[in-house]
Amino acid sequence: MTMFAAETGWVIGYVIGIAVVLVVVALVVPILVLAHRIGGQATAIDESLQQSVTHTAGLAGLSDTIDAAERITAGLARGRARLGG
Repeated sequence: MTMFAAETGWVIGYVIGIAVVLVVVALVVPILVLAHRIGGQATAIDESLQQSVTHTAGLAGLSDTIDAAERITAGLARGRARLGG
């Protein structure tokens, strides 16, 4: 094997190695960009959900309000019945 053939083998190996690295980088970079974008959207979604929790906190007492309204309307119906109306 001549010196030229040995050097050619190394050059081909380096070229193949560099090509593989470039292909991997070309595949990984878009994935990382997309992951970064998703991370930003996840933060916005989490903030929106926190606001939803704050804005709907009053709904926790809704069943108490409904119970009170039913007692009031039942009392009004009894009073109306007693008054003959």
